[in-house]
Amino acid sequence: MAPMYDYKCLDCGKESMIVVTLKEHERGDLQCPQCGSKKLQQLLTSFIAHTTKKS
Repeated sequence: MAPMYDYKCLDCGKESMIVVTLKEHERGDLQCPQCGSKKLQQLLTSFIAHTTKKS
């Protein structure tokens, strides 16, 4: 299963979650699903780590 990244298109302004392989992500070989532009900016997302280990 490939990871998902949040991107914003710098042409149409739409934000999209795109599933990409690591190779595609490293190459920047991505297109906006709305308009087809390759001018995408990755959005930084936060996460919360949840563990089940009790201290």
